[in-house]
Formats: sequence, C-alpha cells, structure tokens
Amino acid sequence: MALPALGLDPCRFLSLFSFQLLLLLSPPPPTAGSGGQGPVPRVRYHSGDGRRGLSFFHRKGLQNFDTLLLSGDGDTLYVGAREAILALNIQDPGAPSLKNMIPWPASDRKKSECAFKKKSNETCFNFIRVLVSLNATHLYACGTFAFSPACTFIEVQDSQLLPVSENKVLEGKGQSPFDPAHKNTAVLVDGMLYSGTMNNFLGSEPILMRTLGSQPVLKTDTFLRWLHPDASFVAAIPSTQVVYFFFEETASEFDFFERLHTSRVARVCKNDVGGEKLLQKKWTTFLKAQLLCTQPGQLPFNVIRHAALLPAESPSASQIYAVFTSQWQVGGTRSSAVCAFSLTDIENVFKGKYKELNKETSRWTTYRDSETNPRPGSCSVGPSSDKALTFMKDHFLMDQKVVGMPLLVKSGVEYTQLAVETVQALDGNPHLVMYLGTSTGSLHKAVVSGNSHAYLVEEIQLFPDLEPVHNLKLAPTQGALFVGSSGGIWKVPRANCSVYESCVDCVLARDPHCAWDPEARMCSLLSTANLSSWKQDMEHGNPGWACANGPIGRSRRPQSRPQIIKEVLAVPNSILELPCPHLSALASYCWTHRAAAVPEASSVVYNGSLLLLPQEGVGGLYQCMATENGFSYPVVSYWVDSQDRPLALDPELAGIPRERVEVPLTRVSGGAAMAAPRSYWPHFLVVTVMLAVVLSGALVVLLASPLGALRARGKVQGCGALPPGEKAPLSQEQCLQPSKTRRTSAGVVDVDNNCLGTEVA
Repeated sequence: MALPALGLDPCRFLSLFSFQLLLLLSPPPPTAGSGGQGPVPRVRYHSGDGRRGLSFFHRKGLQNFDTLLLSGDGDTLYVGAREAILALNIQDPGAPSLKNMIPWPASDRKKSECAFKKKSNETCFNFIRVLVSLNATHLYACGTFAFSPACTFIEVQDSQLLPVSENKVLEGKGQSPFDPAHKNTAVLVDGMLYSGTMNNFLGSEPILMRTLGSQPVLKTDTFLRWLHPDASFVAAIPSTQVVYFFFEETASEFDFFERLHTSRVARVCKNDVGGEKLLQKKWTTFLKAQLLCTQPGQLPFNVIRHAALLPAESPSASQIYAVFTSQWQVGGTRSSAVCAFSLTDIENVFKGKYKELNKETSRWTTYRDSETNPRPGSCSVGPSSDKALTFMKDHFLMDQKVVGMPLLVKSGVEYTQLAVETVQALDGNPHLVMYLGTSTGSLHKAVVSGNSHAYLVEEIQLFPDLEPVHNLKLAPTQGALFVGSSGGIWKVPRANCSVYESCVDCVLARDPHCAWDPEARMCSLLSTANLSSWKQDMEHGNPGWACANGPIGRSRRPQSRPQIIKEVLAVPNSILELPCPHLSALASYCWTHRAAAVPEASSVVYNGSLLLLPQEGVGGLYQCMATENGFSYPVVSYWVDSQDRPLALDPELAGIPRERVEVPLTRVSGGAAMAAPRSYWPHFLVVTVMLAVVLSGALVVLLASPLGALRARGKVQGCGALPPGEKAPLSQEQCLQPSKTRRTSAGVVDVDNNCLGTEVA
C-alpha cells in the first residue's frame, strides 16, 4: 500500500516506525527499590555533585589523614597524619582551617633500619595510629615510627600544639602497630590507656595492653594463646567497671570448618592488678565471647569491621552498634549488616558458663563443674587465689554467644566504619541515625524507624577514586561529620535539606534533621522541636496528611495539581523530548496525558524521558507522575502547544504559574535541532532503522531462496587426499566419517571410507 493512502508523509511514517522499534527494543523500566537485597538510598550524589555541599581540607606534602580526635569543646579537630599532627579549626561554616601543625617524622636511622629489613619505602614512615586527650594540657600520641613503634606527650596551649622534643619520645610497643596496614584500637579511661594491636615486627602476636596511669602495666599472655595470631582489633569501648575490646580472629572451637572467622568481644576489669605468683603482669580477668550477627536461615556475618557505643541515661540500657561483613560471597557479591547489641546481654554472657578444652579429644566443651567463690574473672576487690588463676588460664572462652539484632542488611556493599547519634524529630521522639562508610569511598545515611528496620536517606560518593573510608568523627555541636582519607579531611553536613524543593519531597525523605517550613516555603534544618507549624511525618512519611492545609485525616486522596507548568512549542515532523528528573530512587514513574495514559502510537518512554511525535490531538498537558509510599504526585508538568494552532487554556489549570521552556527538539528529516542541545536520538533512530531493514532483508532472502536449488549447486567435498598445491588446514581438524553401513548415491566410497568427490546430479 502506498504511503499517501495511509495519510502520512515519508517523514511521519519513518517517525512512527522508529517509535515502534524503540518501544520493542527499550528495556523494561526499573521497579522502585530494585538494586539487590536491602534498602536502596533514596537520593544519590556523585563525587563533585553541586547539590551536596562538601568541604575538603588538604595540605601539600601530607598524606594519610587517618586518626581523628575531637577537642572537649568541639571546636578543634586534631588529626594524626603521616609524620605530622595537625590542629584544625572547625567552627567556621566552610572548610576546616589549619591552626597549626607539628612534624613528627621517624628518624633517619629508623628509616634505614626499616629499609634494611626489606620493608617498602611507602611504609618506612611514622604513621600516627593513637591520638587521645590525656588532660586539659596534653595529648598522647603513638605512631609506627618506621616499624619501631614510639609514643610521646604533646603539650597544648590555647589549642596550639607545641613541637615534640626527642627526649620525650617513648617506646610504643604494644600501643601502636609496627605495620601501618594492621588494625589497632586504643581508648583512654581514668588516665590509663587500653590498647589492642600487634606486638611484634611480623604481625603475628596480638596483645591487649594497659599502660600509663598509676595501675601496673598488664597484657595478655601470648603463651596461653588467649588470642589467635591473626586477631584484628576494631574498637575499644569502656563501661562502668570493665573495658570491652571488639575484634575478629580465626575460631579455634569449631573443628568442623577450617579457618572460620569469628567476631569477638573481650572484657578486662579496670581494677585488675595482675597475679602475685601466677599471671604476673598479666590479665587475671580476661574473658572473651562470640558475637553473632545473622538473619534466620542465612549465613552469619562473621567479620566485624567497626563498633560504636550510643550512651543512654542508664548505662545498662546503652547499645553498641557494629558493622559486619561475611567471609563468604553469596551470589558473587559482598554483603554487610549492622547489628545492635545490648550491654546487658553482653554482661549476662560473661556471667554465664565457660568453655574448656578437652586435651584428649582437642575439642571445646561446656564446663559443668562447680565454681569457686568469688567467681573467676569477676571484678571482685582483692587478689585472686592461685586456684582461681589456674582456672582462668584455661577457661577464658564463654559458652554462650552474644546475639545481636540486625537493623540493616545490604548486599553489594562493604561497610568499614560507622558513627551513630540520636536525633529528636518534630514529634519529640528520638530517632537513631547511622553514618556508614564503605570500602569504595561512599557514605550512607541510615535512619532506624520504629519497627527496628533501617532505611537509607542518601548516598554520597566522597572520593573520586575508589578508596575505603578509614575513619569517621561526628561533631554534633558543628552539625557535621568529618571523614579521614589518604588525601585530606572531608567535612560533610549531617543533612541536606535544601535539595528537597517541595513539601512532598521533604516529607517523603523522612530525614529527622529536615522539616518543611510553610512560611518560608522551603525544607529547612530542624533546629528546635517546638515549631508547631512545620511539617514532618517520620512515622508514615505521608505528604497527603503532612502537606495539607488545615486539619485533615490521613485518608485524604493525594492531589495531582502541578505547582508550575512548563510551556513547550511543538514543531511538525520532529521528535520532542520531555525530561523527567528522578528525584527519588524509591519512586516509580509514569507519564500521563490529560489525566490518562499517553498514546503509545506517538510516544515512547526511554530512560524516564518522554519522546513525543507531535500529531493531531497530542497537545495539551503531559505530567510525569511519581508514586512513592502510596502517594502520587507530579514531578514535572508540560503544556505542549502546537506551532500552527495554539490550544485553548484548560480552565482547571487556571491560576497555576507558567514558564516557557525549550526542550531537546530534533527534526526527523535531518534538519538541525531547534534551539536545543545536540541529542543522540537521531543517530540512535537511524542506526535502529538501518539494522531493522538489513535484518528484514536478510530474512526475506533466506525464506525466498529455494532450498533445492542451493542443494543442487553444492558439492560434496572429499575427506581424502588434497589436490596438488593445496596445504592441510592449520587446525588439523578431522572430518566426520560416515557410517560404513550407510549407503549413498552421491558418489563412490573407497575401502577406507573416503569420499571420492563425485558430483551430485
């Protein structure tokens, strides 16, 4: 049938055909919340995204800003870098500024010895690994010192650091690791430093040690193997009478699995003074237990990466939050989990039964004999008896496990660090907020709702290069989070309320830091909880209720009236591209035309944008609708007007402000784009049409060719000797030999079953 009989010119027919091909070849739109197991960040910011204002501090010649310490007044951030210690002023709204810096390099002799011991030139420096506040006038710092750990006291005057003198440098073995790649932890409690690190050059002797203060120096017994040689410490958290150490090691009590990693929590008493005859200068209260973070029916998350304490009014009600990964890759990807542990549960486990090693069978079993009084390993006042100390040598492992409650489980990501805080929302209820650093340099902000399950408010890619987050320090008085990296310090504001431009978007974000100010008509940082006119719904995230004017119930139907209409001029024989910004990764998007579905004959949705071919009756209102949390709202609204005959204004849209905009517009006949950026759609359409034509032609040729004629022109090539002058194929592949019992009329077969090459008649 001719094209004029269809009432279409060739350009219009080509456009319709291209749209149908696009509709068939376009992938299905992603569903809301897709992207693997676990919650999806609602908003994502790439590195350098201007919508998320970040500040960065760096200094030429300095690297490895890994150790962070916040001053008591919260106005100064002390940073331990490679061979230097810095004091940063963080009071200003912008980037941190340098107050002063003191160098603390390793001596040339130590660097020469480090190189002589075959260590890399990148590690033969002094990496600051311990930085704590000793008192109002001094800091205490320890570093690797070119694989010869050293510590020193640093005097502070008016937040200014005084230089390190050589006569104040002490040996730091047992307080700082030798290798900067080894993990360590340290905490200062009552003037005493509790540290967990590697105690030898090879990195095979883990140790828990107490130094400084008036109490005697104590450490774990290496000969008794209280710690596995590969133990890796991640956090030290003090409590009322004890100090808890969180670490990961290879389990020795499971003989059915080789090299099974296990997360642990160890405990030592603050008033421990060591033994008089047995366990001299050793811990007499060292106990450890297994930490279990798992979902029912799933493999456990058995590798702990970091832990943090969230204090409460009652110490027993305090919670410890820890991030875990798994040594197994399920589905080819890593996964992470955040679990909450109660201090009460941890204390109850250390009050329970012990495990003991049966030396005949080399298996760990539950100890069921009677115990002495006072209980071995307890924080009782006074020295323990020799019988109790003998018991403690072999009964340092607890029988029960400390089971945590999973708050967040996510696949495809490895969490390395976390910081936690509680934020009081507009309703007066506290909400748990977690900041999670990943192994690829991104930061997740998670909020735990009332049902003890977390959702991700946002994801920020901090580093352009994929490097892990090594340290997080939360500064509540400054309203910011500081992130240590290899090149500098990032200052991340805790919230980004200004990115939510409407009340609907502000309420759907469910960020406890943000609320909608109806007077200023903007989403602002919640500074006080007594703003009755502000809008926020942390429990349900229902904009239909929170953003309504006057008293209204939660069953109100959502309104789709746009806030502003963008007027677009359509040109005949052209492709009109109407973009739709995806404000939320949790929403599903669809296009409507005059409150109905868009016509498929003249439109295609690709990557969220609507490609429209102007025809008769396709003008009017086009809206990109988003549906999130059961609420539908227009993201963007376009009024498509015809160039030849403008449409009459819809009375229902009266009073809504309008603005004339120019969108990507491409002529199908090959003309230049009309006042729009260059689009890739013409190239895509041309390639698609040419590919369809070529495939259709090939299919027609194959179907129209007589199979018999092709067989008649073919020849059966022999498998025997090649004609003179020809060479054997390089592949040396053997030809398939026909069966000797099969008869053929195509030619003669010799005794070796070789075809003689007779032509088929």
